[in-house]
Amino acid sequence: MTKTTVTAAPLSLLHLRTFRMVARMGSASRAAAALFRAQSAITRSIQELETALAAALFERKHSGMLPTAVGAAVLACCDGIFAELEELAQWCAAQHARRRVLAAGTLPAYLLNSRRLQLFAALSRHRHMPTTAAAFGITQPAVSGAIRSLESGSGLSLFHRNARGTSLTAEGDTFLLHVRRVLNELRHIPDVVAELQGMVRGTVTVGALPLGRTLILPAAIAALNRIHPGVHVVTDESAYEILVAGLRAGDIDFILGALRPHDGASGLKTECLMSEEMVVLARAGHPLAQRSGLTISDVRDAQWILPRSHAPARALFENQFRRAKLKAPAPSLETADLAIIRGVLLRTDMLAALSAQQLFYECESEQLAVLDLALQGTRRDVGLTVPIHGVQSPAARSLIEMIRASIPEVISTTQTPGHPGAACPVTGPRKRLGA
Repeated sequence: MTKTTVTAAPLSLLHLRTFRMVARMGSASRAAAALFRAQSAITRSIQELETALAAALFERKHSGMLPTAVGAAVLACCDGIFAELEELAQWCAAQHARRRVLAAGTLPAYLLNSRRLQLFAALSRHRHMPTTAAAFGITQPAVSGAIRSLESGSGLSLFHRNARGTSLTAEGDTFLLHVRRVLNELRHIPDVVAELQGMVRGTVTVGALPLGRTLILPAAIAALNRIHPGVHVVTDESAYEILVAGLRAGDIDFILGALRPHDGASGLKTECLMSEEMVVLARAGHPLAQRSGLTISDVRDAQWILPRSHAPARALFENQFRRAKLKAPAPSLETADLAIIRGVLLRTDMLAALSAQQLFYECESEQLAVLDLALQGTRRDVGLTVPIHGVQSPAARSLIEMIRASIPEVISTTQTPGHPGAACPVTGPRKRLGA
């Protein structure tokens, strides 16, 4: 028998809108009038939200209702969530030939159903209605009805439908970006409440680029686990462009690794933690491993393991040959996978140009050797990339703190004075995010 996976429902957007209005008005009765609902319904919404979060959100006094410390934190989360929904509503209205102008702060009812948004995001991922229905333990018509409500309310066609399943339209892609941000913010609210109650928990998803995987991230995760064992860490080793898309949607909390330039319109900011140079690695018994004073001409005919053609490290490597007025060698292997690089280096006479930190343990155990070949202008900044807007979850903030704290140890571990080109990152100016 196939096991059905039922996806947990996020917090109710309707309850959160009610909570936000009560906090603004300072009174359940005034909020009821503003929302055109009965006061009993307003009170019930607040009670159900407090039950879901296991925390009091208001101090109830004769003069009105004042948010508690927990309520204030939840209210800050709500501001981001509803700003995102309002932006989505305005964008949907603007897509029509007869432009429908929405008043500022207007939130159409079709966007205020958390489960409906969750079903939309799931269908965009599965691209198959029966699979989506099974994941939620509901019927296929229920999924179809939820999508129909979103399309009817927005006036947009969000999916292409065919015999094989569904796929997002161009409008659906934009719609999904906003929905993913909202759902991720909703997911963080219980963790924000737990932090105020003295417990850091939740899931943090890290976009792990090669320069952060070997030493920095493992050290930080180990430290985090000792202090906050309730935090669940997920790493994503996808290509940089995919990680950035996930970062903008809120599916990824931050990226750790080699930094890339961003302009103000990118919506991203960076923090440099350290800098380091590229080196050339070979197996310990390689004929070139015992030679000193190597030049780029000495390795022009070697077989190479190189980063993919679009990677910044590839351009830095090829620049070495351009400076010497030589043609850059074609790679025998293109990969960013360290396990593959290690395995091939140990079994062949191929060379690899990368950071020695990436294969530090193999160098330390003398399975691999760093060739005495100086590469010019290959210093790369290593650090964090995060969205400019939005607030990090408690779990993400805690892991970032551990990453920062791990840097001095990583530098100390990898520094080998007097060893030319050894596995020793060069410390650079450390800049806080947004500096």
